[in-house]
Amino acid sequence: MMIVRTSKKTYSFFQRIWRMPKFHYYKLLRSPEGAKKVSRGFAIGFALEMLVLYTASLVYLVFYPIVRLAKGSFPAAVIGNIIGKVSFLPVFLFPFAYALGKMLYPFEIKVIPHKPYTISDLFSSDVFMMLKSLLQSEVYVLIGMTILGVVFGVISYFVVYYLYEKNRKLRLKKRKKQTREPLVQI
Repeated sequence: MMIVRTSKKTYSFFQRIWRMPKFHYYKLLRSPEGAKKVSRGFAIGFALEMLVLYTASLVYLVFYPIVRLAKGSFPAAVIGNIIGKVSFLPVFLFPFAYALGKMLYPFEIKVIPHKPYTISDLFSSDVFMMLKSLLQSEVYVLIGMTILGVVFGVISYFVVYYLYEKNRKLRLKKRKKQTREPLVQI
């Protein structure tokens, strides 16, 4: 009796790099709540992009924890964030966000006058005062963009969910069609 050892197929570095996202993509497609997970992640990423400019990018400190707490897909959240950046929606919606924030928070905000900050000011002990003065001047916009971010996040959830389900059904139909086709014998 002879024992034959089969060697495991090895892949190059670049093949492994390509296979890893492909594997996670298929795993996500086959998971029972894949559509909800992807939609949730995309919606969170898209909604948080509305706040990036007006929080001096501090929203990225809570980006990953929020996606994980909501049980969303982190890659989908990153894609939603990138699409929000490319669309320039936060820039175009600035006047609407300011008006919405001023309407919802009608109290006059006492703004601390601030001077232009330099890099050396960033390393001084006055960092929190600097951030406070920057954020206080943008309170109306922050309130308005938060509301618009939630609205656009909810809308994008349903759009991505619909597109995901449509794509999944199309793939299932295509797979069934391939299995039904008889083999042609020559």
